[in-house]
Amino acid sequence: MTAFGALLSAARRDGQVVFAFNCYSVESVSAAVRVAARTGRPVIVAHGEKYLENVGLRPMRALVSALAQDAGCVNQVLLHLDHAADADLCAEAARLGYDSVMFDGSHLPYDQNVALTAQVSRYAHRLGVGVEAELGALAIGAASHEFDHGEEHLTDPAQAHDFVQVTGIDALAVSIGTVHGLYRGEPHLDLDRLRQIAARVPLPLVLHGGSGTPFTALRSAVHAGIAKINVNTEVALAGTAALLNAAQALGPEAHAAALGLAAGHAMETSMLTYVTRHSDLPSTASAGPVK
Repeated sequence: MTAFGALLSAARRDGQVVFAFNCYSVESVSAAVRVAARTGRPVIVAHGEKYLENVGLRPMRALVSALAQDAGCVNQVLLHLDHAADADLCAEAARLGYDSVMFDGSHLPYDQNVALTAQVSRYAHRLGVGVEAELGALAIGAASHEFDHGEEHLTDPAQAHDFVQVTGIDALAVSIGTVHGLYRGEPHLDLDRLRQIAARVPLPLVLHGGSGTPFTALRSAVHAGIAKINVNTEVALAGTAALLNAAQALGPEAHAAALGLAAGHAMETSMLTYVTRHSDLPSTASAGPVK
């Protein structure tokens, strides 16, 4: 079993959760690594395909490895390629030593999603790299950056069972009412649907769109089988707000280095809130060494 699969399987078994934070800069990666070091808990650095224009695959692998080593938490930080719609990109990340990749074929016809996901899974597993896939689709909320459009399509429990059997993935991302970005109204998670999926799918389940979701709802989702929660927008907006406040306070001579630090500390605080709010849950095994 891959390190990614083992970590999330232990989390689901123990009723625990691992948070994945989208990272796209030195400041955001540093924030995630510091959270892992401060809490002693696993953290997943999620490098989305959308952010390759910010940091490429190879530099991100080197950055995460170096920062985790310097912080003394190489056993707690995994690097994950998030929402990659290109199977070749997943293969490249696997060759570069990413701990896991997410092939997102949720926009494709079901049969094509199955075929490409299985292809990615076979290749990645030969290299010891974990694989996440998505069945169903999330709607686009306010302030979404990774996605510009999309309609909600809730995951079908019976189809989910067939999907994981055929594709051989390590974890399944499901759609149960969360959104990419921030909610435009009150969040309503379909926990009954989640419990039906969990009853049919023995793998760890993943919840995307954690930003703005009440912690009580997140906790209920974890108890129903969610082992990994992705958070992006809320952390990013915290960093932006801190940067703007610092720029206003420091005036026209504000240095970019100082603004970056302000953004990074704010992102760390936001990430830390998610991890510590769930710290009363039992701890899982370490994530495995960063390559």
